[in-house]
Amino acid sequence: QVQLVESGGGLVQAGGSLRLSCAASGRTFSSYAMGWFRQAPGKEREFVATISRSGGSTVYADSVKGRFTISRDNAKNMVYLQMNSLKPEDTAVYYCAGGRDYYYTAPHEYNYWGQGTQVTVSS
Repeated sequence: QVQLVESGGGLVQAGGSLRLSCAASGRTFSSYAMGWFRQAPGKEREFVATISRSGGSTVYADSVKGRFTISRDNAKNMVYLQMNSLKPEDTAVYYCAGGRDYYYTAPHEYNYWGQGTQVTVSS
């Protein structure tokens, strides 16, 4: 089992950058694929990016491809989401999640979730 805590959210102007972090507890962190999801008010939770157990493979939603980068440090039990060229439509609560494999992009495929961190992008 793994517990997840996100941090790094905040208010930023359009075109700016933020780096989200997710700290994981437990000795089995490297056995989980990790993902970032987001949920805007009134909308369903949506996939943003995933990364494989080793960090060697990643998948991105089309809406963030080329702007966001997911990475992980298994020695530190951390996963990150570097967000550049932010747009107002990126405004949402961002969640990190642990799951079976990185090629799963549906939220229900992920068993472990953090509490979320708010990202607000002003125009």
